[in-house]
Amino acid sequence: MPSIDFPDGVPVPLIKTAATYAVDLAERVLATFVVSAAGVAVAAGPADMFHASFWETVAAAGIAAAGSLVKGVLARAVGDKNSASLTN
Repeated sequence: MPSIDFPDGVPVPLIKTAATYAVDLAERVLATFVVSAAGVAVAAGPADMFHASFWETVAAAGIAAAGSLVKGVLARAVGDKNSASLTN
């Protein structure tokens, strides 16, 4: 593929592909899982708001991650085909 020289200070346009979408979606789902698991663990542990076992914490985070996955797939159908975001 030939290279294109851009003048200094001009941003290189981002080329979005199906691979970009897959990475974007995977990152969002994983981040949602980790943040959800941490939130449940803190609420069940030090905050003592309720009690949850390890597997209950993982299940709650998995439900949140599944929701993030569904949202990302729907976003592809509604918006930019190569982005897991609802907005451009």
